Amino acid sequence: MIAFDLRCEKDHVFEAWFKDSFSFEKQKNEGLLACPVCGSNHIEKAFSAVAVRTGKTAGDGLDSASSLMKVMERLYSVIENNTVDVGTDFAKEALKMHYGVTEPKNIRGIATKQEEKILRNEGISFMKIPIPAKKRSN
Repeated sequence: MIAFDLRCEKDHVFEAWFKDSFSFEKQKNEGLLACPVCGSNHIEKAFSAVAVRTGKTAGDGLDSASSLMKVMERLYSVIENNTVDVGTDFAKEALKMHYGVTEPKNIRGIATKQEEKILRNEGISFMKIPIPAKKRSN
């Protein structure tokens, strides 16, 4: 099995698993793939930040660090452009959406360790992504 990061024409990114690359192409060509956010069938493979290092290659060192920084900047940009910053109300807003008090939306913010524990106990999925200090100050 292989996991691909996929992207629809509206720039929604999601993950899907396939038997192999051929299976992805076949399902795509048959219109069997759909974006879980908007339902679009116009799906392409998205750039994945995950890489497997198999050995030392030319250009290691500063080029690799520079490439990693570019990937991380793109990640932060995607997060900022596709989420609403709820600040320290992250846990409160996540719980409201979970229980249907407010409409679901993509949010980002800050939660204490205790709030994270509550969210996990309630079955709410979230992801912690460290933001560099220079990004946090903006």
